[in-house]
Amino acid sequence: MLQAQRALCSQAMPSAGGWQALRFDGVAFRLKSTAELARALLVLRLCAWPPLVTHGLALQSWAHRLLGSRISGALLRSSIYGQFVAGESVEEIRGCLQQLHALGLRSLLAVPTEEEPDSATKTGETWYEANLHAMLRCVDLSRDLVDSPGPRLMQLKVTALASPRLCKDLTSWIRRPGPCSELSPERLAEAMDSGRNLQVSCLNAEQNQHLQASLTRLYRVAQYAQAQHVRLLVDAEYTFINPALCLLVSALALRYNKPQEGGPWVWNTYQAYLKDTHARLAQDAEAAHRAGLAFGVKLVRGAYLEKERAVARLQGTGDLTQPDYEATSRSYSRCLELMLSQVASHGPTCHLMVASHNEESIHQATKRMWQLGIPVDGPVCFGQLLGMCDHVSLALGQSGYAVYKSIPYGSLEEVIPYLIRRAQENRSVLQGARREQALLSQELWRRLRGGDLRVPH
Repeated sequence: MLQAQRALCSQAMPSAGGWQALRFDGVAFRLKSTAELARALLVLRLCAWPPLVTHGLALQSWAHRLLGSRISGALLRSSIYGQFVAGESVEEIRGCLQQLHALGLRSLLAVPTEEEPDSATKTGETWYEANLHAMLRCVDLSRDLVDSPGPRLMQLKVTALASPRLCKDLTSWIRRPGPCSELSPERLAEAMDSGRNLQVSCLNAEQNQHLQASLTRLYRVAQYAQAQHVRLLVDAEYTFINPALCLLVSALALRYNKPQEGGPWVWNTYQAYLKDTHARLAQDAEAAHRAGLAFGVKLVRGAYLEKERAVARLQGTGDLTQPDYEATSRSYSRCLELMLSQVASHGPTCHLMVASHNEESIHQATKRMWQLGIPVDGPVCFGQLLGMCDHVSLALGQSGYAVYKSIPYGSLEEVIPYLIRRAQENRSVLQGARREQALLSQELWRRLRGGDLRVPH
């Protein structure tokens, strides 16, 4: 393991002759045990099989009935759950985070929440209040269990605290032509601060009550996270609710992204597969700096392409997404360049997570960081999913870059439906992990030929 660490650490630093790129090859996997490599290869191959992803929930239910909860649970824990989930108990989660820390990786905890529109128990205020307590516990876990340098981060899903139906109605109102003072970030921020009932004319009495309760929940999470020194990375979702989510994030930013208070404490997510992302990102960055606010961004390609296009066809509206993967990559590259320039210009008041599994995007980011003089442990970090893209994550982490793994946790009953739906949303990522599978196979074959099946120390 020590030899592998030395090889990784020596490959990415600028030399006297100029820039030397990171190598995303099988050397990184020498830091992992043979059992871990074998499980990763098996699970990634299974997840790249379309029928398994499409019918995952039905297959899980069938296995539970046929094999019983104990055997089916054991199979899941030793495969998909073990690959992508930190665990259920505090001890299991701590063990996972300590293992990542030893490999030079940091943690980005995520509460797995799945709303069920047809379920009264998973759409009512009781459910949202339970999610609030789960988010507050996630803040505590991020504070107590994360023992690594750099900022403590966690993910926040707004629709775990506010109903998608409300966000959809707000989005329809926001998209109407002309300014709308009723739904300004300033007015929402004031309602969060005061706790007084907010009345919006486009909503009925029940919806206004739910809006105020949702604002209170968001305020409580942000307030508590700031007090515990944990930064919130807000997930982007579908285009038919994203404008409402951005409005809520803007309201939180007014209160929690002040540079003199250590901001940004609330970051927003920008999806490069949408045609207007570069323009919105430039506009939002300029607006934040003009208002004297710090600006935090998680930049992703986006996971909802198939559903976005299906909704556009069904509703007969224009397709808001990029035409193909190449166009999405060009959009990501432009957004990345914009944000790295912003970081170089504004320093600690501008933060960026390069959330990507794409090797070319990582190469672009690391090279431009060097050219712009952005330190590897500064306001730019990288993000990948737990259990995926480890050859990139390990190479980055061992070379001194701040790299976070997005980590869900919880019971099998909570997490498996969440994982299956994320797999359905990320089909292209899972099917595109062929290079990672090839590197895993290569390292396993190297160990078999050399008789080196030891667990790294």
